[in-house]
Amino acid sequence: MKKSILCVLASSLVLTVCAQQPPVDRKTRGCGDPPGYSDTPVIPGQPWKVHDIARPHPAKVPGTVVTTPPPADAVVLFNGKDLSQWKSYARGREVTPQWKVENGYAEVAGRGDVVTKQQFGDIQLHLEWQVPSPVEGCGQWAANSGVILMGRYEIQVLESFNSVTYADGQASAIYGQFPPRANASLAPGQWQSYDILFEAPKWEGSKMVKAPTVTVIHNGVMVHHRQEFVGQMAHRIHKPFEVHGPEAPLTLQNHDATVRFRNIWIRPLKGYDTK
Repeated sequence: MKKSILCVLASSLVLTVCAQQPPVDRKTRGCGDPPGYSDTPVIPGQPWKVHDIARPHPAKVPGTVVTTPPPADAVVLFNGKDLSQWKSYARGREVTPQWKVENGYAEVAGRGDVVTKQQFGDIQLHLEWQVPSPVEGCGQWAANSGVILMGRYEIQVLESFNSVTYADGQASAIYGQFPPRANASLAPGQWQSYDILFEAPKWEGSKMVKAPTVTVIHNGVMVHHRQEFVGQMAHRIHKPFEVHGPEAPLTLQNHDATVRFRNIWIRPLKGYDTK
């Protein structure tokens, strides 16, 4: 997620942040991107600024894609055939997703976010994604997408095997907040996997009594372990939490870059003890 202009698409079910970017050559765009900034606010509880140019990058620990079939109680969000479990929005109106579906994957290339029709709270999520080779663009334009939990909390998708960007914006980062503990990225053209355990925030009225937390396994490598979010996703700013319901849709982000997804399933953990 890199956003120079933020906009909001809202419905009664989802709040999705999207970007408007000027037309540019998709093969060369972004290569002038700085690998970070020094004029952004400090992240709460950390010594680092948002997208801090001085923040160290994690060591490379290339993993291996984990292809896991959906368990019996999973909701299959994408089975390689259609996007019937998803919807999109255009000019504030719900529309049919326009991502390309072929060869068992769904591909985004400038065709809007996709949002699940179903809402979720605490979840186990599995998905696989691929950066096509050759890569178009670099920095934050190198196959940028994102897994946006509850439409607010993002795990970044990006080409981070070769391309360099700010540490809290590389692949599997909690965008704008925490870099991954290791860079488990594989080379473009290879499939990669995320296994995500997410615990939704808990509220008592307008007071948050439990922050959202996430565990992320990238290509079999643990890169976050019950890490607490410190706010909502945002570019170059710190965006505080806002009160929301116990469930909300899952979003896969369009950043006007080519990324592919397959084997997406989710297990709602409602009723499980996640203390």
